[in-house]
Parts: sequence; structure tokens; C-alpha cells
Amino acid sequence: MPAVKSGLLKNLNANFGRLKPVGIREFDYRASVIPGIIKLTLGEPDFNVPEVMKQAAIDSIKANDSHYAPGTGSVKLRKAIAGFMQDRYGLDYDPNSEIAVTVGATEGIYASLAALINPGDEILVTTPTFPLYMAVTTLLGGTPVEIDTSDDQFVLTPERLKQVIAAHPKAKAIVLNYPSNPTGVTYTSEQIAALAGAVKDTDLVVIADEIYSELVYEGHHTSIAKFIPEQTLVLNGASKSQAMTGYRVGFIAGPQELMKPVSAVHAMMVTAAADPMMAAAAVGFSTEEGKQATLKMKAAYKQRRDVLVPALRDLGFKITNPNGAFYVFAKLPEKFGNDDVKFATALATEGKVAVIPGSYFGAGGQGYLRISYATSMENIKEALKRITKFVKED
Repeated sequence: MPAVKSGLLKNLNANFGRLKPVGIREFDYRASVIPGIIKLTLGEPDFNVPEVMKQAAIDSIKANDSHYAPGTGSVKLRKAIAGFMQDRYGLDYDPNSEIAVTVGATEGIYASLAALINPGDEILVTTPTFPLYMAVTTLLGGTPVEIDTSDDQFVLTPERLKQVIAAHPKAKAIVLNYPSNPTGVTYTSEQIAALAGAVKDTDLVVIADEIYSELVYEGHHTSIAKFIPEQTLVLNGASKSQAMTGYRVGFIAGPQELMKPVSAVHAMMVTAAADPMMAAAAVGFSTEEGKQATLKMKAAYKQRRDVLVPALRDLGFKITNPNGAFYVFAKLPEKFGNDDVKFATALATEGKVAVIPGSYFGAGGQGYLRISYATSMENIKEALKRITKFVKED
């Protein structure tokens, strides 16, 4: 195997040195090799892709749908997305100029930030949150400004947002992820309207990562684009709602003038998403079968949440009610202190249950665990037995 010429290392992007270790995948990898481990780690739905979408992908392949799609995605999928956004959230987007299909919402995060960031620009990020927002901002030469929401039950209040904006008047954008990874907390329509009011008189771009929007258990998801569409980029996709993580289909929707540079970055990165995958997603977003499949998965996730949360609370974990996504963000019982990495490591090696340390998700996460319930009820019940034994024997 070749060893790199040492002098070449000075040619690397200097921003790599500014990156903080993410740790989620590495922790999961280490835990995965432990014999008999039950993993409550990754945000990976345990359901299979619904049959109607599988068949759409198969039909696309058989029809030799194997050529370059338009850079912003197939017309059929963009129209399906426009219909989905109107039907579910009352949002009106032109499929020809205001929607771009990405290779997963992850690529959408990069494309959105890359279209905005110049070296030194500040990006506001509510934390604890998915760490990729901070990592991409840093890699692009920007500076992430973490807004710790842990004192407000993981909800950004308009008062706090106004304070942060006043302290960072030149910030380019704010990233909102809700329902939240890792907390499962989301916002009511009234809370989102208040945040929109705090942003409306600024030039901040709102990057609203709403990938878990279809997994809200009580009430209904409200996009911030309902109130300030003129300054919002909405990120979403099929990974979580349709269990299509491996198909890699996401999208960005926003005003045409913002979407032009975002779509240009996207096209330079990947050209276009894969035709069969887009064919499958189009069915998921546009048909009653796709909608019902999501509702069936959501009902199962809610049952699992309703078993997991009270059991953990009985063991001394403090939990802000997770009303969306499929995560519980649990504060360690007082007797275990605040070292979430130490606790999670011991729980994996001794208790045979893998969860993710909360400190991996930025400011406000230390002393917490992210526990994914995107797994079977059988696994959840067995994991609870093991966690109970571990906590009580310590």
C-alpha cells in the first residue's frame, strides 16, 4: 500500500485542522464488534422500503432509465415533492425553479451552506444537534456559533434568538433542525411563528432541516417557511419517512434566487441523483400507498417511544418529552455524574447496550445519552432490562 509523500500533507485544506471529532460513527463501529450487543445508536429505520417504491425502482431499471437526469432532479419527482409540500405543510414551490433533488439531505446541507459561506462568516446553529452542520461550516471556512438550548428544554426561544442575533449581527444564516436529532424535541406552530418573527427583520437565511417532519406524534409539523418563505431553505427527503436511507434521496426547496446558487453547488458535486432512486421516491411522495406506509411506521415508533421513555424515567433519567423523530435524549441519573462518554462506554462493554454520548452533539449535550428507538420492540424491551441491571448494579 502506498505511503503518502510527507510534503504533500501541507497541501491539505487547513480547515481540517479546525474540525472537532464527531465520534458517532466511530463509537457505533466500536460497539458493533461487542458480542451480543443491542444497538440503539444510529438513526437508521429498521423498516424495509415499501413494496410499491421498490417496484418503481425496478420498473425504472427495466425501462432503461439510466441516463443523466436534469441537475435538479427528475421532473416527475420534483412535481411529486411540490405536491407533498403543499399537501402536508401548505407550502407552494415551483417544481421547475424552486426545488432541487439531492443525494440525501446530507448533500443538501453541504450545498446550502456552500452557497452561502465566505471565509470567516458566522452560522448560527442551535445545539445539541446533528454535528454535520458545524463540521461543514468549519470545513468551508466559516465559524459555527452554537446556541445551547439545554436550559430551555431544547427549544430556541425568540428572546434568546434576538440576544444571539444582537451579539452576532453579521451572521449569515441560522440552522434549525426539528424535530430534532438528537433530542426528539420539536416546535409548536406558535413557537415557530414567534421564531419567524424574530428572524423576519434580519437578513439571516434560515436553513430548516425538516427531515423528520413526517414523524411528529402529537399535533402536526409546521415549517418555518409557512411564515418566512422568502428567506428559508427547507431540507427534507425520503430517508426517515420512507425508510429509504440507502436510496439517498433528499431535496431542498426555497425561493428561486436562493435556489440558483444552491442548485449550482449541488450540480458541481454530484451532477444529479440516480434515476431509479428518484422513481421510487416519486411514488413515496405522491401516492396514498406512500403516505400510509409512513403512517404505519410512525405508529410503531410512537409505541416504542411510549415504552422507552417512562421506563428510563423510572430509572432516574431526566427526559424532555420527545414529540418527534425517533430519539430519546436522556440526562444521566445524578449518581453517574456528567461523563456521558464514560457511561456509554461502560454500558456498551459491560451492559451490552450501545447508545451515543450526548456530548457528541455540541453545546448542552454533555451528561446526556442519545438513544435511538428505530429498532424492534423486542430489542427495546431487552435493552431496558440490561440498562436496568446496569444502573442498579453500579
